[in-house]
Amino acid sequence: MWTLPSLQSERAAARLLDGLRIYAIGDIHGRADLLATLLRQIDVDCTLYPCSRPIVVFIGDYNHEAVVHRFLSVPAVLDEWRLCGGLETLVSYGLKPSLNPGVAEQQRLAKELAEAIPKPHLEFLDSLKLSFSCGDFLFVHAGIRPGVPIRKQREEDLLWIREEFLSCDQRFEKFVVHGHTPVRTPDVRSNRINIDTGAFATGRLTCMVIEGAVMVPLIDVRDWMRNAAGINVARNTQTRMEPAAWTLATQNLARYGHPKNCNHEQSLTTDRGEFGGFVLPDMLPMTVGSFCRNDLRVKHGLQAST
Repeated sequence: MWTLPSLQSERAAARLLDGLRIYAIGDIHGRADLLATLLRQIDVDCTLYPCSRPIVVFIGDYNHEAVVHRFLSVPAVLDEWRLCGGLETLVSYGLKPSLNPGVAEQQRLAKELAEAIPKPHLEFLDSLKLSFSCGDFLFVHAGIRPGVPIRKQREEDLLWIREEFLSCDQRFEKFVVHGHTPVRTPDVRSNRINIDTGAFATGRLTCMVIEGAVMVPLIDVRDWMRNAAGINVARNTQTRMEPAAWTLATQNLARYGHPKNCNHEQSLTTDRGEFGGFVLPDMLPMTVGSFCRNDLRVKHGLQAST
């Protein structure tokens, strides 16, 4: 089911400049497999629906990356980090932590990680920005503190704020696209949208497409209707996607076909079983697991069918 805006009729008409399209990806939490498929779907979307300048924005929480630097200097941070992917991160770099490392082991693991983690990885983490502003949209991990100008927001709030931000119905300087607090489906409000759909637990990595004043989600290519006409997608050069992801996407395109021939109202009410009551016209996939995209217009909140 889709979570409707709390103040549907009051949502500001936020928009991007013409020629821009933003693919905003929610919290990844180490699910590189979902990300690989999602990036391939973005490639397919750009191929079928070209634009002058597509931009991919990651909302953050690749796997609580902000904790990595803290752990290297303060190993005791692992007491908290291990509860949200810390041990899995260490294992991914070839370390072998116990389930509940003591002080001595924490210090040893910090030294081992400092040696194991490639320099480009640390440089990437150091280069991450706390927020990204484009047009009338602000992209940030957790949110912003109400009543404080964007230029004066504190790092702690941008990365960790919850209740004060989530419960605020007042208009902000910009429409905020954020994650940090897991929701079952993207939560659209009058002043913000939450796109953290708990990929680590649900297997759903959400991406919203923003173009002009339009904001739409996409679904996995595997969820296209099975009776659609096929299309042929061929590419001679390897892109940023892993070969396996490209093979999967190509096979699914050939099997399920072009979305323009789908009966989307039927697919949403029978194939998925979650979207009864919404008529979403002419769409193309993007989110791994749940939604559809092409011509659904979200200007003043989602419009329920009557």
